[in-house]
Amino acid sequence: MDIIISNSSGKRPIYEQITSQIKNLIISGELNAGDALPSMRLLAKELRISVITTKRAYEDLERDGFITTMTGKGSFVAGKNLEFIREEQMKIVEDYLQKAVDAAHKSSISLEELHDMLTILYQEE
Repeated sequence: MDIIISNSSGKRPIYEQITSQIKNLIISGELNAGDALPSMRLLAKELRISVITTKRAYEDLERDGFITTMTGKGSFVAGKNLEFIREEQMKIVEDYLQKAVDAAHKSSISLEELHDMLTILYQEE
């Protein structure tokens, strides 16, 4: 499991970067239900960060239903809740679309033109 941490100023907190990357690995299918995650201590050591930071990331992942933690055994990818994962994906798409709408407004691009662009891009897939 490769997690890349950016220490650049203005970036998201490290625990959010970890949480986001693990969520993406689960959503993309790189991590499957039942897969073990590294222990909090091992991940902290590999990333050269505090165990408190990895603990916070794992707590957020568990709260959001992405992982389960069993005392003495470790943390594992939870069974996929397809409805929840779909909601997560829709939120990501909505954020990108909001950025596109903001750029369209700034550039005086009409809703019709924006819709046409979206239709063309979607059909290319």
